[in-house]
Amino acid sequence: MESEERPSKMRKLSHDRGVAAVKEAEGPAPAEDSKTEDITKDIANEQKSDSGEDDDDAADPHTCIEVPENGEVVPKLSKNQLKKQRRLEKWEAGREDRKVKRKEKIQAKKQRRREEGVTKPARPLRHGPTPGNVPITVVFDCDFEDLMFDNELKSLGLQLTRCYSDNRKAKYQAHLAISSFGGKLKERFDGILAKQYTSWKGVRFFSEDFVHAAEKSQESMKERQYPPLPSALFEGAEPTETEGEGEIVYLSSESDVILDRLKPNSTYIIGGLVDKNRHKGVCYKRAVNRGIKTAKLPIGEFLQMKSRQVLVTNHVLEIMLKWMEFGDWGKAFMEVIPKRKGGVLKTGLEEGEDGLTPDVEENPDATEQVADHPEDRDDEGMVAASAS
Repeated sequence: MESEERPSKMRKLSHDRGVAAVKEAEGPAPAEDSKTEDITKDIANEQKSDSGEDDDDAADPHTCIEVPENGEVVPKLSKNQLKKQRRLEKWEAGREDRKVKRKEKIQAKKQRRREEGVTKPARPLRHGPTPGNVPITVVFDCDFEDLMFDNELKSLGLQLTRCYSDNRKAKYQAHLAISSFGGKLKERFDGILAKQYTSWKGVRFFSEDFVHAAEKSQESMKERQYPPLPSALFEGAEPTETEGEGEIVYLSSESDVILDRLKPNSTYIIGGLVDKNRHKGVCYKRAVNRGIKTAKLPIGEFLQMKSRQVLVTNHVLEIMLKWMEFGDWGKAFMEVIPKRKGGVLKTGLEEGEDGLTPDVEENPDATEQVADHPEDRDDEGMVAASAS
């Protein structure tokens, strides 16, 4: 009996190879079948075009690709995109008509209100001080660029900006002027600060020196009419002083004159020098050489300080503004000087105390000495300057 052989196992073919093998076994397809299939496709395409359907849109409802004769691929808009584009064009075309209709609607509303006797409520007026409502001018002498480093010039720019802000918010506003405005300081205001100073109100900028700026300020104050003076300026002033020439005073701690009060129609100059006490007495010498009066704020007369009598430039101006509001130097100092400096009014001390601590020393010009200790910097990190 012949042994029965087990049939060999057939190898598995991939799908593509299997299909190819079947086609090879069947041989080439008849030409008639291919022709029939092409005719069927043409009939189907004609039916779709008659019914308004787009074969490309059906294949891709969003964006289709059209290949023109030059071979470049150009995106073809779908129906939805075409509809949106037409709506947008229609909206743009009707822009002028809508504008005319809005004007007609507003006019009709106004006419209807007039016929009904209804008036639009008036807008409330802004209450607050107006620029330069007090005949006092403060000039910042900025002719010290050669004596300062770049970071000190930056600090001076910040202080001047703060001075403008404080003056705008004050109950009684003084006129402000900046002399010797040029060089790197002006470049900073024009560049990084984007020329914001050109819109400042109540501030004048002079390329000339402080004497020229002070004289022009005196002339400008004569030509203006002012509301009633605050009591601090009016009390103690001679009748001729309220209508007189006033005076020009350069603030410097090296002066022998103590500034007991601000006088109407006067100009006060603050030296815009920020340094680390490298140039002592520069502001005072400038004033003396030009024949300008000098005076110092009476900080030592009113306060006991636990640290140096050092203030930033904007604090000097703010103290003057507070004095015009309160009429009291002590109250003005306590309102402005940072509490960390430990300032105490001398009127509250026991009799016999001199009000000064060993580390308090006489400082140079009003805006000259810079604190070299971290606690002598103001809240914004600006370089501090002496104010007494």
